[in-house]
Amino acid sequence: MSEQSPTAGSENSDARFDALVAEAAAVSVDGWDFSWLDGRATEERPSWGYARAMADRLGRARAALDIQTGGGEVLASAPRLPPLTVATESWPPNIARATALLHPRGAVVVADADEPPLPFGDHAFDLVVSRHPVTTWWDEIARVLAPGGTYFSQQVGPASVFELVEYFLGPQPPEVRGGRDPLRARADAEAAGLDVVDLRVERLRTEFFDIGAVVYFLRKVIWMVPGFTVEAYLPQLRSLHRLIETEGPFVAYSARFLIEARKPR
Repeated sequence: MSEQSPTAGSENSDARFDALVAEAAAVSVDGWDFSWLDGRATEERPSWGYARAMADRLGRARAALDIQTGGGEVLASAPRLPPLTVATESWPPNIARATALLHPRGAVVVADADEPPLPFGDHAFDLVVSRHPVTTWWDEIARVLAPGGTYFSQQVGPASVFELVEYFLGPQPPEVRGGRDPLRARADAEAAGLDVVDLRVERLRTEFFDIGAVVYFLRKVIWMVPGFTVEAYLPQLRSLHRLIETEGPFVAYSARFLIEARKPR
């Protein structure tokens, strides 16, 4: 059997790169469903099971607000929604997607710029939830919560998937790596007058099995590498493709924290 020449091997690798990148660049990244990555990337899930715990709280609430709902997928996974359920979202494609998914469940989707003030009156909700909010406006959350109401949220923690971020952007300064500190979240919640009743933190193994998974992820999670395009980062993508092909999956670690806060009665 004749051996493949190094040139042929390189050409095959380049062809795989082109095909994987083209596929990932063409697929829709609307909504917050990551099922396209099945078989191409894996991420450990936090032990607390946010969607299940959120659904339990929704089942006992009278009026609930989901802030930054994305495409509404997480909220729609709850078996029962409160009689009054409202979701906010800022990105137009997600607003349309969430509306189609949540309206049949009796939930209203409100277009909101994700900046204060929230477009609701004081004490409007006994439950406010949010999964992976970009920013948490604690004073506004405290304002719209009814006395005795609860804020329940899973958030991205510090230096999440920074192995990948720094592959593209280089070493990040301490103030960037230390952002999204759960202890800061606790302090901000308490400063807004809320009592933090639960705060848990985990780091979780993430693996990318091909360069297409990386491209899709960075297109979808746009704050990881701001302004990411295939063209702008082509050298880094080619280098990472070769690394994955020779050494196996690219491993990074996501950071997550769960925070639950209550407004005093």
